[in-house]
Amino acid sequence: TDIVQQSNMSGRHLTSHTTRREALSLYREILRTCKAFHWCDEAGIPWNQRLKTEARKEFEQARHETDPLVIARMLVTGRDCVQQVQMKFNAADQAAMDRIGRDASRR
Repeated sequence: TDIVQQSNMSGRHLTSHTTRREALSLYREILRTCKAFHWCDEAGIPWNQRLKTEARKEFEQARHETDPLVIARMLVTGRDCVQQVQMKFNAADQAAMDRIGRDASRR
């Protein structure tokens, strides 16, 4: 039974280690994405600072979650949200570059 317990413990450790690595990867991706937001909100606070603060707050709130299904759902949802923001930002950036190119060719 000791071998079974050790096997279960190492499996749990691997899962928690993998989940932690995925969460850190997602958090770093969020921070990298935040760097693209240079403008300020109505109060004059840069959006990148606000987004970083909110991301940190959400990760801290979820820090002690132990249910693997809830953790997996949060990671999938977080990754999906970051990818959607990145795609929208890239599309808006490309549209701006296209507009600049059209305006430059008119001159």
